[in-house]
Amino acid sequence: MKIRITSSRKRPCNFSPFADGIRRKLPDFEGRPLVLSFRPALTASGDKLYSNRPHGQPILAGSSIRKRTIVLDSELNQRRGDRLRILIHELFHFAWVRLGNPARASFERMIVREFRLGARGELGWSAQSRKLLLKGPRARARQRRLWRDYLCESFCDSAAWLYSGLPRHSEYTLARGYRARRAQWFREAFAGRRIPI
Repeated sequence: MKIRITSSRKRPCNFSPFADGIRRKLPDFEGRPLVLSFRPALTASGDKLYSNRPHGQPILAGSSIRKRTIVLDSELNQRRGDRLRILIHELFHFAWVRLGNPARASFERMIVREFRLGARGELGWSAQSRKLLLKGPRARARQRRLWRDYLCESFCDSAAWLYSGLPRHSEYTLARGYRARRAQWFREAFAGRRIPI
């Protein structure tokens, strides 16, 4: 699997060390090439990404599964640990789509068990923000959608925690025992095979 990296002309970046760091820390992937680009001042509204425009909410990254693109905010060029962690999170959005129903159901069972045991915290802001939304009263249809979104973000944040090589981060608030179970799930789910993205 190849990742082609581009940048905005206004903010060029030396990508060689970044690309080498990706290869050293990630498991093997398989799939068609992806295009990774950096853009300044990213925001999102609905499914649309903007750069240097006064629309939407500020974000650090976004992906398009259909177009096979990942866009990272140029600010991440100054935050190397976060840059790799957020890139891994985005890569695993592609993995979630191709994971298959049995593996997704297995991941969901693990998360349901965490909820039953009263697990607090998460392994990233994306999952934590959605987890908090699940606690309030919601219409049943909306709750199902929020639950699916939470599962996906929890999967991606867990992968980013596991594969980024960052042992500590302010967003890692899930207890160690639950982290160990998630790491074991990833080892078993992808043992001896490439991760399809």
